[in-house]
Amino acid sequence: MRRTLLLLLVLLAGGAWLIAGAGDGPHRDHITAAGVPLDVVRPAGDGRRPGVVVAHGFSGSARLMAPFGDTLAARGYVVVLLDLAGHGANTHPLPDQTASTERSTEALQSDLATAVAHLRSLPDVDPDRIALVGHSMGAGAVTRYSAAHPDITATVAISLPSAVVASADRPARLLTVVGGLEFPGFREAATAVAAQRADRAVRVIPGVEHISVLYAPATHRETVTWLDQAFGGPLTDAGIPFPGRRLAGAALLGLAFLIGFHPLVARIGGAPAATPGGTLRTRATITVVAGAAAAIGALTARLLPTSIFPLAIAGYVAVYAAVTGALLLLYAARRAPSTGATVNRPRLLSALPYAAVAIAVPVHLGMTHALPVGDRWWLLLIIWAAFALFAYAAERVTGGDPVALLAVAAVFVVVLAAAAVTGLTHGFVVLVLVPLVGLLLWQTLWSVLLNRRSAPVWLTALTGAVVVTWPLAVTLPLVG
Repeated sequence: MRRTLLLLLVLLAGGAWLIAGAGDGPHRDHITAAGVPLDVVRPAGDGRRPGVVVAHGFSGSARLMAPFGDTLAARGYVVVLLDLAGHGANTHPLPDQTASTERSTEALQSDLATAVAHLRSLPDVDPDRIALVGHSMGAGAVTRYSAAHPDITATVAISLPSAVVASADRPARLLTVVGGLEFPGFREAATAVAAQRADRAVRVIPGVEHISVLYAPATHRETVTWLDQAFGGPLTDAGIPFPGRRLAGAALLGLAFLIGFHPLVARIGGAPAATPGGTLRTRATITVVAGAAAAIGALTARLLPTSIFPLAIAGYVAVYAAVTGALLLLYAARRAPSTGATVNRPRLLSALPYAAVAIAVPVHLGMTHALPVGDRWWLLLIIWAAFALFAYAAERVTGGDPVALLAVAAVFVVVLAAAAVTGLTHGFVVLVLVPLVGLLLWQTLWSVLLNRRSAPVWLTALTGAVVVTWPLAVTLPLVG
């Protein structure tokens, strides 16, 4: 126990140091201008400097792009990072379920105009030297804005989703950056836009995909080099801080909470029990049944009016999880294996708030905005209920067998990916499959720990569902 506590302290201290250390040096302010939350990052020193507005992608936030604030401020730029409509702390909804409609485009351009205007108003910013950096949806938004405002000095578009936002005439001085592991469409868009003018360029960052491209040191070096050249040379010779520092800190905090869950459950749960198992034939049967249930769930969610939920994509995913869970529960009522005796101790309920803190704190401090605002509070409860039903059914069908639980989770992800590819739901789902897989693995680990202490099935389901639900409810954009 002492070794475990020591390890927890080391992980917590290391994670906190990495996250706090990433903010050393620059001065930071958080304000709201015309309803748009803005993070302002200023380097040390006097005099007017060029300014850079940084825009996140779909389901992102200013916090997700914070490493670019660190990088650019270290190189002498004043930086404004914004939460676009429906994202992060911005309670104004994105007008539509996607960012490609006319109304959504207008909302994004309006938010960018607010950020640029605020940046230009700062006394330490040269209003004639402004650049824009954006990722994915934000890359399209900043490219479109630069094309309409030739007074923008330079633009960096990371993972640009479409070439239609640029023409052969505008914008000037545009760098497109794309990850080597991204889908071909991103590279095609980046290459097509860069080929239109001599003052444009494309950079392919090897070994990274749509999300990890944001943390690649090469992405930050290329961004800084492009802006330095556009503004007539580097403002400083300072090195670039490691972009993944906050992310590494979040990983250490998450690991600490995961390890800490074991002694917590051991203290408040029942006597240790054997880990449930199953035969190969039983697991194969469960996998087939889960596949059939998920396929029906994916089709049903497409037919139902899931867009009534004011949260993009999440309505479909929640209904998909709920229908799949309901079908599995029907099967479990007839043929579910025995889950054994359970201990229903009131103290086990403390696992629920622990699960919420374990997911929310690392994500918010080290990755992206994870505090529910506005409608996200009640949406969180609805999505939680849907995933809790799915988790409860999975526990009942598998009897807590970890291998069978992983098989059900794998089927859930594969069918969801197929739904995105075939147009049953938003294609953005494919881009976030890696984090979703990680969350489902985390949920399975917690299920194993709770089952080993004979926790009731309903509590195991509620606790695990929090881990998956929280990021969905707080990162997918609010829509109206």
